[in-house]
Formats: sequence, structure tokens, C-alpha cells
Amino acid sequence: MPQDAFTIKYIAEELNERLRGGKISKIVQYDRDSLTFIIYTAKGSVKLDICLCARACRISLTDGDRPVPQAAPAFCMLLRKHLSNAEITSVSQLPFERVVMLDFDCTSEFERLKMRLYVELMGKYSNAVLTKDGIICGALKTSAIGENTRRVLFPGVKYVLPEPQEKIPPNDLKALENAFIYAGGDLTEFISSKVKGVAYSTALDIAETYGGKPTARDVNEYLCGGRISPCVTFSDGKPEDFKVRSQKADRQDFPTVLEAQKVFYDYLYEKQRFEEETKRLCSALSGAVKKSEKRLQIINSKLDECRGADEIRLKGELLTANIYAVPKGAQSFEADNYYDQKGGKIKIELDRTLSASQNAQKFFKKYAKLKRTRESVSVQKEETEERLNYLESIGAHISSAESLDDLKETEEELRSIGLIKETAKVKKRPETTPFREYEIGGFKVLSGRNNIQNDRLLKSLSGSDMWLHTHGYHSSHVAIICGDREIPDEVLLSAAEICAYYSDARGGTKVPVDYTRKKHVRKPPAANAGSVTYTEYKTLLANPESHFGESVENEEKRTALK
Repeated sequence: MPQDAFTIKYIAEELNERLRGGKISKIVQYDRDSLTFIIYTAKGSVKLDICLCARACRISLTDGDRPVPQAAPAFCMLLRKHLSNAEITSVSQLPFERVVMLDFDCTSEFERLKMRLYVELMGKYSNAVLTKDGIICGALKTSAIGENTRRVLFPGVKYVLPEPQEKIPPNDLKALENAFIYAGGDLTEFISSKVKGVAYSTALDIAETYGGKPTARDVNEYLCGGRISPCVTFSDGKPEDFKVRSQKADRQDFPTVLEAQKVFYDYLYEKQRFEEETKRLCSALSGAVKKSEKRLQIINSKLDECRGADEIRLKGELLTANIYAVPKGAQSFEADNYYDQKGGKIKIELDRTLSASQNAQKFFKKYAKLKRTRESVSVQKEETEERLNYLESIGAHISSAESLDDLKETEEELRSIGLIKETAKVKKRPETTPFREYEIGGFKVLSGRNNIQNDRLLKSLSGSDMWLHTHGYHSSHVAIICGDREIPDEVLLSAAEICAYYSDARGGTKVPVDYTRKKHVRKPPAANAGSVTYTEYKTLLANPESHFGESVENEEKRTALK
């Protein structure tokens, strides 16, 4: 993400053109590192997003919505006090530095004054500082006098700009030419380390533009010539970066740098939300899985104890058969084992305080207890294994999810089985998410995203449509909509590859995939979501493959970007 001075220069110019004359309507601080200004302009209302986190610091336009915090932090209240209804008079950049300045004309009932907000986009040192006549009114991240004697950020102190970089300004052609005389080795590294306001990614673009050997004049022309072609670059079909200029073939061009930046950071925001949601759902699920595994362990331990029940019954029977042969007060008795074909003997330990008859009854009572325990625990084991298998199927869908759409109904599924609590405020239920859809060889191929969708997919099929599921693994249900048409082998194999990809076996090869007509697939009454039985099936081996390029959803996203 080239948030260097070169890129920020064009962002500031476009923001100045877009926001100048606009009035601040609302200011929100969603978290400790971000600010959002809602601004009324002549062309409508816009949202200015200022993110000051270390990994993705930026100033950009956005139209995304986030939940508003109940209480506003102190710096947000300060901004509201001074900048509500203020007019933006200019947006500018400190030359060749990663500092953007927003100037405001503030009017109140008692006075009219000029204020300036400095937005310092410098990685982990990013900050926002509000000043009046050069004096700090407040800062998002303050520092006490004792912490940093060079640069104090505290209300009432004169604002001092960050120390400038000791590098060559890109508009100083003579200095660039002198520096290039001594340049050697990696020119890309040389440009990013010696030229002011140039990140390594921008230096790479400069090198690619001029065949890997740019001259000082080339660098000057690239950085100061004003020639731009804003774009978002892609890698494997996904946004990789946004650029002012790029030579990369896989890219999408945009009219402005602001638009390219917005598309890229919207993608990053969705990706972050997806990762957070995945982590939240996995956390809710893992506790239930551990609980079921522990319960199953206890059940298996009890069943191990019951495995000797038949031997205890045998001892009771042999004692009863030899009741008059057992000496009184004996500690043990060796009886002929009538059930042993070889005619062996079995040693029976006795309680010497009890008679032979009482010892036999003791064995029968213990056998009856173990038998009842075994019957009861066997049912519990079956129920627990079924629940654990169901929970693991949910985990498999979370692991194979690739977007927030894949997780929407999974959250509802977890809520329905009590793993996510309902909030006091009733949430609006998510809209039904469409299936994953593909166009392969003239056939429509559908794939469920989760257990709830798998059930819905099954209901939507006709009896002659082909249904697929991995054999011995949790997976999405996949269907080929064929009607009465014969399905070519290559289409069937592609559908099987998709099924294998969205399964527990994604990391393997030659995954067995069962396929049968929908009319042979049945959902048992009261079965868990996604659970079915099927007959009349065949099995083929397939290597996991996403078939991303044939996805209708992917094509729609790329078309939307264009």
C-alpha cells in the first residue's frame, strides 16, 4: 500500500477539489485510531475517513457503515466542539512529506476563527493534531513534556512539524543527477532510500516503467511530471494494491486516485471483518467441540468399565452351578468353564464373609448394573458422536468460507443451537445469501456455503439433477442442474473438484466424491442441518479446485469494479 508522499500528493489534491467549501455535519470516532467526518458539499454528502493505525494509515473517502460507539472519546468531543458546521477552506499536503493539512473556517455565536487539522500518515507514528494559530488544541495521541523533548504534542504547546526526511527532493533534478552518479547495486532500493517521499513499492513501479534502469531525469519525470493512471492491481483475481501508476497487466483503471483507493480499502475492510467474524464463530464453536469431546471421553471410559460385564455374569452362573462345592469362608474358587470348548477352568475371587449364594447374587447385581450402564451410555455415545460430527461439519464450513456471505447463515445456525447468545436488542435477520454459482460446459453448478444452505439447495433441486458430496469428509453439497440432459464427464469432474475444494480434504489429492441423482437423496426427520442419507451412488476421485474463474459471483465482482 503505497501511502508515501508521492501518492498522498494526488490524494490531497483530489480531496481539495472534492471537499473545498463543504461543511462538517458530523464527526465520529469509531475506535482509538480512526476518525470519520460527514461533510455536506455542493455535490452531496460524503464521508471522509481518517485511519491512523500502523498497518493501514490513510485519508480517504468511504461509504461504509459501522456501529457508532455509545460514548465519544475526548478528542472526538474536542473536534465536535470546534469543527461542527465549520467550512473546509482547503486540503493540502506538506511538500514531499506524509502530512495532510485540513484548513477550516469556524463560526460560532461569539467568534469566527481559522483552525487547522494536521493528519500525519507515518505508520505507527500516525496522528491527528488540531491547532489554532499554530497552538495545539488537542491531539489523538498526546505526549507529555518528559516523554519527548524534541516534539511535544500537548494542548497549549506550539505545534512543531515532524522532522523532515534527510533525502533528496524529487523536484531537485541537479541533486538527483549528482546522487545517481554514485548509485550502484539495486536502483529500486537506492530510489526508495535516497529520494524524498518514495516508498519501495513506488520505486518498483518507477523501475518497471523504465525497464529496470531509470535515470535521475526519469525519476524526476515520474514523480513530478503529473502523469497518472490510477488503478487497483490484482493477484489471483483479488485486489493486491492501489497505485497512482502501474505497469502491471492485471489491473483495473479508475478515473481518480481516490476511487482506486476506496475500492482497495473497502476490500481490505471486508477482509478484516471476515477474519474477525471467522475468529468469533470459531471461538463460539470450539468450546462446544471441546465439551463434546470431553463428554465422549468420559463415556468411552465408562464403556471400558462395562466390557467385563459378561465375564462377571459368567462367574455368577458358575458359582450358582457349583454352589454346594464352594467351601465355606473360601477366598477363591476354581470352577470348570462350561462355555470354554477346550474345557478350561476359571478362577473366581470371593468375599469370604459371604456365602456362595450371596457371592453369586453379588456378581449378578454387579452385572445388572453394568448392563444398564452400558445400554444407557451406548445411547449417550451415539448422541454425542452425532453432535460432535455435526459441530465438526459447521467447523468445516467455517474453514472453507471465503467471504462474509459464506458466514452469514452459519452465525444463525450457531445461534439456533445456543452457541451464540441472542442480544437484548433483537437483530434483523440476515437476508438469504445466494448459493455459490458456476457456469461449466453449459451447465449451472450450485454449491451450498453452509449446512443451512445445503438443506435449502437440496429442496430446490428436481429429482433428475445430480447431487454430489465427499465420501468420508464434511463438505458443501454440490448440484449440477441438468434436467433431462446427459452430463459430460468433464462437467461432472469439475463439480466434484468444487465439492472437494469446499471440504475437510481441501489440502489433499484424489478426494473421493459420491454422486447420485437427487431422487436418491433423503433428509431424515429431525436430522441436523445438512445431514442426509443417499443410495444408488457412484464415486469418483477429484483433486480440490475452486474454479474461481468460472464463478458467477467472481464475474459479478469484477464487473462491478469495472
